[in-house]
Amino acid sequence: MYTTNYFNAFILVSDDCTAIIAEVPPQKKVQTAATITYELLKNNPYKHTSDEVLFNTHVLKNGIATNDVVAERERFFSKSQPCFRSSPLCKRYGWGVHSNPEGKIAIYAIESDEYKRMSIDSAMKIIKAIRSKSA
Repeated sequence: MYTTNYFNAFILVSDDCTAIIAEVPPQKKVQTAATITYELLKNNPYKHTSDEVLFNTHVLKNGIATNDVVAERERFFSKSQPCFRSSPLCKRYGWGVHSNPEGKIAIYAIESDEYKRMSIDSAMKIIKAIRSKSA
């Protein structure tokens, strides 16, 4: 089984993120993965691991039936999945992702004091989100 979880780490927004202040992903007729992920994290800081958020987003976005969730989770994590370094929250919308020592995550707006503090915290692993465009 693969995992996307980080522990005691902070994912910075990507170098080419255009957001100066964090943005809420726009609501659309059909919810996007970015919107679902944002809502899961904004309303539940440090409640879920990265794996849980990414899988729950997959379930909600794809309308997977409750009785199929266990088998789908096994299938989903049987191969490598993109981590939050490739999330639109970090690449486009200006949100950093903090993983605490237990692997539970929360998001922080790029303009917030918490983001600034965590972005230079030498006690954590600091990781940049993946750029959207090649250099």
